[in-house]
Amino acid sequence: MDLNLRGKTAMITGASKGIGLATAEALAEEGADVWLAARSADQLEANCADLAARFGVKATPCPADIRNPQDLARLAAIAEGLDILVNNAGDIPAGRIDVVDEETWRHAWELKVFGYINLCRPVFGAMKARGAGVIVNIIGAAGETFPAGYIAGAAGNASLMGFTRALGSNSLHSGVRVVAINPGPVETDRMITQARQRATDQFGDPERWRDMLKGMPLDRAAKPREIADMAAFLASERSGYTTGTVITINGGGAPA
Repeated sequence: MDLNLRGKTAMITGASKGIGLATAEALAEEGADVWLAARSADQLEANCADLAARFGVKATPCPADIRNPQDLARLAAIAEGLDILVNNAGDIPAGRIDVVDEETWRHAWELKVFGYINLCRPVFGAMKARGAGVIVNIIGAAGETFPAGYIAGAAGNASLMGFTRALGSNSLHSGVRVVAINPGPVETDRMITQARQRATDQFGDPERWRDMLKGMPLDRAAKPREIADMAAFLASERSGYTTGTVITINGGGAPA
C-alpha cells in the first residue's frame, strides 16, 4: 500500500534505536525525509547515513536532550516546518511509589511527559497555521493497565493519553490530526535487558530470556517495526479521519 508520504518531512524523537528508529525506517521507506532526534550523536549519524543510502531520502541527525530547554527550542524551530511529528523519547523507570523518589519521577517526566507536551505546543501551532500536519505520540499500554510496579510510567502514560485525546478532539477542523499508539511489550534493547536480568534471577542463565516471554500472545513481544508501521499509517492520509484517539497494540492482551 502506497501511503502517499513521498516528499513529506517527519521528525522522530528517541530515534537512535528501538521503536523510534523503526518508525524512521518505515517513514523513509515510504519516501518521507526524516529528522532523527536523540541524545546519541554518533548513533544518529550512522542511522541517517543508513536510511539515506537505502531509501534515497534526506535523513538529518538532530542530537538533542529534550529535557534541555535550549535543545528543545532548537528542535521546535526545526519542527515548525514539519508535516509529521512522532514523539517517542522516554525512559521512565520501573518501581513502586516507595521506590521512585520525587527527583527521579520529575526527571523522567521532563522527557516523556513534558517533553511531548512542550514539543507539541509550537509544532501544533505551526501546523494549525498551515492547515495541515500530523502528530503521533508513542505512549505505552501501562497507561491503560496501571501496574503498581511501574507507577511513574502508568501515571505519565495516562496523562499523555488524555493530552492526545484533548488536543486531537477538534484539531481536524484546522486540518491537523493528533493520534497515539500504546504499545504493549516490544522487543527493544531495554526489554531484552530486563528479560535477561529476570532469566538470570530465575534460571541463572541470561540466555533464557525468551522464556520470560512465554504466556504472551505467540509467546513473544511485538517487533519494533510492528509498531512503526502503524505509526506510518496513522501519519498518512489513508488515516485521514483519525484524530484524538489512541491505538493499543498488545497482541490482544499481553501484559504491559
